[in-house]
Amino acid sequence: MSAWPPMKNGSYLESYLERWHLAPDGPVKETPSSWLMPVRRGPAPAMLKVLKPSSDESNAAALLRYFDGDGAVRLHESDDHALLLERADGPRSLIAMAVSGGDEQAAEILAQTVARLHAPRGGHIPPRLTPLPEWFSSLYAHESATPLLGRCAAVARNLLASARDVAPLHGDLHHGNVLDGGERGWLAIDPKALIGERAYEIANLLCNPWPHGEIVHNTERMQRLARLYAGRLGLDPRRVLAFAFAHAGLSATFDMDDGRDPSFGLRCAEVLEPLIANVQQV
Repeated sequence: MSAWPPMKNGSYLESYLERWHLAPDGPVKETPSSWLMPVRRGPAPAMLKVLKPSSDESNAAALLRYFDGDGAVRLHESDDHALLLERADGPRSLIAMAVSGGDEQAAEILAQTVARLHAPRGGHIPPRLTPLPEWFSSLYAHESATPLLGRCAAVARNLLASARDVAPLHGDLHHGNVLDGGERGWLAIDPKALIGERAYEIANLLCNPWPHGEIVHNTERMQRLARLYAGRLGLDPRRVLAFAFAHAGLSATFDMDDGRDPSFGLRCAEVLEPLIANVQQV
């Protein structure tokens, strides 16, 4: 990244309000990776997102530009440190849908979103996308911590060594990252901007909605939804499940790195493991 721009009134948000001619339109929200402010540019609502120096979304703008609003929010402005985004703030929620009896309905919407994001495009694939082997480095760093993480890492290596159907990936799709865009339909936000096998895009979907283990930690659900996603998206359900197992271990190690409880991801891995075929044969 380039050097951070000068602050105005002690706030990077303030500097972007002036630069991009924006007016605040709601309270600031802080996330682990960024600061978010609802804004307006003229009459149009938007979302200003200023990345923290530690953010893992530094390549998000390039991928959003590649998606060009098809399945994801539109990108209006960007530089190395901030993005001005289409605001998707409709009343519907996939988390609320899933926890109130509509788990499969939410999965169908998520599958449609993935299909839009993975649709062939005429533009050039952005050069600054993180390869999946690099994305899995945290899992490899922790694989000796428990036998389960070691098995997740072994499956990840086998999958990545036999990668197929490689494409740009959002990299962090889940029920909270696909929002109601009103007339524009459901729209993905907050991409990690990866490149790798398409089946990996489903991995996080099987392990969500977090933190609802009463829904997620169910072997039959994992198998049923893997078949649903694979059928809708032309994927091999065995590789979908294997990537979900590897990702569950990776998610646990992300929590470990950040000082959070890794038990949710570890339990996902335990639930998935009986469903994992010999990856070398698929």
